[in-house]
Amino acid sequence: MTEPIWAWGVFLLVVLVMLMIDLGVFHRKAHVPSMKEAAIWSIVWIVVALIFNAVVWVWLGHQKALEFFTGYLVEKALSADNIFVFAVLFNYFAVPPEYRHRVLFWGVLGAIVFRLTFILAGTALLKKFHWVIYIFGIIVIVSGIKLLMRKEEEIHPERNPVLRLARRFLPITPNYHGQKFFVRLDGKFMATPLTLVLLVVESTDIVFAIDSIPAIFAITRDPFIVFTSNVCAILGLRALYFVLEGMLRLFRYLDEGLAVILVFIGIKMLVSEFYKIPTEVALGVVAAVLAITITLSLIAERREKVKAEELEVQVNPNPKERGKDKSGGEKKP
Repeated sequence: MTEPIWAWGVFLLVVLVMLMIDLGVFHRKAHVPSMKEAAIWSIVWIVVALIFNAVVWVWLGHQKALEFFTGYLVEKALSADNIFVFAVLFNYFAVPPEYRHRVLFWGVLGAIVFRLTFILAGTALLKKFHWVIYIFGIIVIVSGIKLLMRKEEEIHPERNPVLRLARRFLPITPNYHGQKFFVRLDGKFMATPLTLVLLVVESTDIVFAIDSIPAIFAITRDPFIVFTSNVCAILGLRALYFVLEGMLRLFRYLDEGLAVILVFIGIKMLVSEFYKIPTEVALGVVAAVLAITITLSLIAERREKVKAEELEVQVNPNPKERGKDKSGGEKKP
């Protein structure tokens, strides 16, 4: 490690304090975050990441700061795909909206622990066996191809092995008990369905980490930069979920964009022995692909809206009749 151990300690302490304030003060009572509240928190976490990026710039220099920002942007983009899967999981388990923040909060804490473990292990492997970088590259490319071919119906929470084990060995209550993960009923200690949701979220994040952590190793080999960029990105995941949950359909080409990014990063790893693609170029490619993906998604959404309006005109030529159902009342959205 190039950075002193106290830097890791200070970073983790600041993160834990902010998470405790988030949960213990602003989300002490279970509630469904409004779009405004979620947007504010999402901006807060982005600002925190940018402030830390500035600290890295001053402390470790321009190159490290650029590596942090590129890694942060890649992980942030991949987080949007996590949100899609989390939405499927919450709907499958019929989790009440007011309890979802609590699950995501503990999910983030677990993700920090697992990712720290993976990053330290990955760093040790790369130092001892340089050829591991090629394995990482292949993993990232395969992940990109799988993402490109994935369809919504291919996500099956009931097939999760962790869920199967939990259902087999844990006594589980049939209903939710508020935000509690465990309760005592008739003198028996039992897990609630919220525990199952948390276990599936954690196991799902481990799968995501297998994709994202090797991808950031393509940008930097510094474990401190890999870890901090990962953590800063996933800290805003909870707020981002409540912002984007109802907007995911707008980003219809997100999977294709992320697939291109992963394949590019995988290629970057495979050719690293012969040619090191500059971090500036990697950042430009990631930013450009995301911008094109979002733009094409919004254009497609706009075209569908225009077609729907044109069809409405053909069905109801009279402007006064548009937007009404057959009974003459206003159509429900």
